[in-house]
Amino acid sequence: MTIESLPGSSGYLDVGNRKVTYFSNSYVVGLTVIAGIGGLLFGYDTGVISGALLYIRDEFKQVDQSSFLQETIVSMALCGAMIGAATGGWINDAYGRKKATLSADVVFVLGSIVMAVAPDPYVLILGRFLVGLGVGVASVTAPVYIAEASPSEIRGGLVSTNVLMITGGSFLSYLVNLAFTEVRGTWRWMLGVSGVPAVIQFFLMLFLPESPRWLYLKKDKSKAIAVLSKIYDPDRLEEEIDQLAAAFDEETNRRNTVGYWDVFKSKEMRLAFLAGAGLQAFQQFTGINTVMYYSPTIMQMAGFHSNQLALLLSLFAAAMNAIGTIVGIYLIDHVGRRKLALSSLAGVFLSLVLLAGAFLLQTSSHATGLYGWLAVIGVVLYIAFFAPGMGPVPWTVNSEIYPESYRGICGGMSATVNWISNLIVAQSFLSITGALGTGPTFLILAGITVLAFAFVIVFVPETKGLTFEEVERIWKERAWGSSNSREPLLAPGDQA
Repeated sequence: MTIESLPGSSGYLDVGNRKVTYFSNSYVVGLTVIAGIGGLLFGYDTGVISGALLYIRDEFKQVDQSSFLQETIVSMALCGAMIGAATGGWINDAYGRKKATLSADVVFVLGSIVMAVAPDPYVLILGRFLVGLGVGVASVTAPVYIAEASPSEIRGGLVSTNVLMITGGSFLSYLVNLAFTEVRGTWRWMLGVSGVPAVIQFFLMLFLPESPRWLYLKKDKSKAIAVLSKIYDPDRLEEEIDQLAAAFDEETNRRNTVGYWDVFKSKEMRLAFLAGAGLQAFQQFTGINTVMYYSPTIMQMAGFHSNQLALLLSLFAAAMNAIGTIVGIYLIDHVGRRKLALSSLAGVFLSLVLLAGAFLLQTSSHATGLYGWLAVIGVVLYIAFFAPGMGPVPWTVNSEIYPESYRGICGGMSATVNWISNLIVAQSFLSITGALGTGPTFLILAGITVLAFAFVIVFVPETKGLTFEEVERIWKERAWGSSNSREPLLAPGDQA
């Protein structure tokens, strides 16, 4: 079969007399949305703390008087997410994508309850850690689960739906923050209701199947074929089964288990992991969660001191995040991952320079209102450029660049890099702005964006529309040249 979505083609595949499009199969879309609730939890947890922190500071004076304690409340969820992501890859490979999702939901609900009843900042920090564990596992699981159940021609758009759920969760968190601003126990409600989507996903997930690729490669072929028959037409189904059979034969020639160090023993895997982990790191170091975690605080730095007004302005930024992600869902399978990331980073750079200029001019001028609005425009433009590209691209690329036996391990490791980078940014932003000023801090982020642009050009290949096997061949060619591109990846443990 000729794949039309190879470079220079339309991005779709003819199956019989129709083309595969995003809405071709309602079963796949439903599966994607339910799995994507993990992304909703991710986004809600990211956004809700920015508003809740304003009221936590009002209730606990020790928090209000300590930037370090504020950063710890924000970043403790990231510590949990780092551990959750690191172990999530192993859980995915050992027990499957479905059980990993269910376990993440249970831990998240427990954490949300602890946060809601926390009598002091330290119990609140414990709840944030538990929620982070659940988010970390979900951040690894959802993209892989969706990717393994998606036709290759629309895989980018479907995996990006998980990112839409992340941005939608962030937008929802700002709506919830505004809704509870006048309610007694404001921040407790803001944090506590986060458990509701996790409960919904848990019960819906009970009715979903396991990933067909995981089932097939774990020798439950009949169940795998039953799931695939709901995704593909009969002609395409036969080809998918043939590809899985070839992948199964290759897996049996490798060691049964893959360890973390095996990733670095194969030249192909080193290149793949460098691309995936690098994208995840630059996603954070270009400042997205600086903006999302501290958006209301940034608004107050810009001169809008009312809690309600700061939250309202942040709501517009969150809405732009969701809208931009919808645009990204369309573009990622048409423009491609690489071009989308590069154009996104170019816009992010210009927006960060505008933000830095607004704050630098504000400190040297009495016209704080004018430059305050310029800072708001800078935040909105930053998100408008970031959301369609650097939002979905790292997660999409990481869901498709690793072979099956490495997918859980490498996905977990790269997600851990994301969370470590996220933690560094969240834990240091207020301290750096206090030491250097807000303008210079955004200039530092702009400089990092330039490095990210160069990284994508050098290390990230285009994977639009390719099957997992074709992506695997890319790394073989990059590692050993085109003459070896038909050979399988080295078995785990082989030296490069």
